[in-house]
Amino acid sequence: MSVTRRQVGIAALAAVPLALAATGTARAARRSRTLHIAGDSTAAQKYADAAPETGWGMALPFFLNKDVRVANHAMNGRSSKSFVDEGRLDAILAAIRPGDILLVQFAHNDEKATDPARYTEPWTTYQDYLRRYVDGARARGARPVLATPVERRRFDADGNAVPTHGDYPAAMRALAEETGVALLDVEALSLALWQRLGVEETKTYFNWTATERDNTHFNPPGAVAVARLVAQELRRTRVLARGEVIRLHEDVPTSWITWPPAPQPSVS
Repeated sequence: MSVTRRQVGIAALAAVPLALAATGTARAARRSRTLHIAGDSTAAQKYADAAPETGWGMALPFFLNKDVRVANHAMNGRSSKSFVDEGRLDAILAAIRPGDILLVQFAHNDEKATDPARYTEPWTTYQDYLRRYVDGARARGARPVLATPVERRRFDADGNAVPTHGDYPAAMRALAEETGVALLDVEALSLALWQRLGVEETKTYFNWTATERDNTHFNPPGAVAVARLVAQELRRTRVLARGEVIRLHEDVPTSWITWPPAPQPSVS
């Protein structure tokens, strides 16, 4: 059966939407990426036995659109050193893909000078370990991002929020500048937030309960507030595009936070 020129033209026009749809799907697939978090207990996933303690990494997905998936590898008690020594960075680097993001926040446990398994010195070993994250991500076509450690809740006698991380934030800032890595200055922003909130109101952001007075870890409102700071910085530094960051100026219900059952240890 012969095909007229008109029939060919109609077929071509009919195929255009399908071609555009296929192209759009391919572009969407290329845009979709994973943001991996390497960090400590302030960011980590918490389980039902720890509620209401909440890591800011649990709330970060609320501020990112569906094209940015969060893989939270942060673990309680880890430093930049122990995270590497336990093979946790290697596990991330085995999974990370070109175009992904590796967001690194450590210092809380690097500061523990009496613990050789975790301690690093700000201007030498801390920077050396952070370089492993930076170099590892770049070698795999992913983008490393450094985040200064979120501040603890500490005030002086005059009610001023005071920094608690010594030289670690400055050492991270210097390394970011030296290596050309995007820096999220969560330390400075969280310190300013605690100052605005004041001595009493900050208690409603940290894990203060009937039995605990925890000035390091967050409850749901605190985790949401810090995740908002992280998302704000991801957009400011253009690590993420404007459309990839959402709800920066909206209320995020703390009821969105959930604590799944703790994973059962594997039996070999």
